[in-house]
Amino acid sequence: MKKIIFLTLTVLSFTSCLRLDDNLFNPASIKITEYKLDNYTGDLDFRLDVTYQIPDSLIHIFQLSSQAADESKATNIYAIYIGNIDSISSDSVIMYCHGNRDHMDFYWERAKLLANTKTKNRFGVLMIDYRGFGLSEGKPTEKGLYADVDAALKWLKIKGLTNDRLIMYGFSLGSAPATKLSVGDYSMKPAKLLLEAPFASAEVMVQDASGLAMPGIFFTDLQINNAEEIKKVQQPFFWIHGEADDFLNIDTHGAIVYSHYNGIYKEANRIPNAGHGSIPETFGFQNYLNAVGDFITQH
Repeated sequence: MKKIIFLTLTVLSFTSCLRLDDNLFNPASIKITEYKLDNYTGDLDFRLDVTYQIPDSLIHIFQLSSQAADESKATNIYAIYIGNIDSISSDSVIMYCHGNRDHMDFYWERAKLLANTKTKNRFGVLMIDYRGFGLSEGKPTEKGLYADVDAALKWLKIKGLTNDRLIMYGFSLGSAPATKLSVGDYSMKPAKLLLEAPFASAEVMVQDASGLAMPGIFFTDLQINNAEEIKKVQQPFFWIHGEADDFLNIDTHGAIVYSHYNGIYKEANRIPNAGHGSIPETFGFQNYLNAVGDFITQH
């Protein structure tokens, strides 16, 4: 009995130092000095061929000012817009919320792929690095995550975009701000929501990762709960998840989020043999674009 108690205390002491906050927000350990985009040589989930190339004239890297309501000062974050900025007022735009690792160089291929939805540059694509990621200042926090995406929406609104032409796309960690900003009181509200490999909640991530029946608050202060937030979403909803995802299990995460949606239309895409980061490649890039494009234009 003493051994069991000692082992339990040891586990508690060890795991209390390994907080989910630090694993969920996982910016690159080596700080970058510039975005390299097509010239990035680091690890990638996949790399597109030249047919998906975006002209330099349609790639815009700039800074935004992000400030939550209770923050005393703003944080500078970086953004990339793919498309003609001067035509945002008449275009439709995909707001792409990336995952939890590295920075926008790692997600450039994904943003570039979306810029080829329904022919090249039919939709504008906006992507940001959350605070603490890439060249963005500050430290990652849940509150900052929402403020950073809202700063991007404010910019789109100033450029003339209206709610009916805003499409929200969240991948992995990005499913949290994508879902939250689809229903909360923020600068814009999207017409459609797409989630790729979303997680159900911080609590479920803890249980999956630890194998211990302990409250999630022991490991993390995050309150993210996509499975609850999705219940408030009324916009058409597109879900895509790899059946071989060993980071966010499809049954304990994505399928739960999908089942909790009660809005006007939902579409499920379960991709056999696809892992967490390989959905577009395993599904086939054109199949992926067809599924995303058909959803956006038909629902």
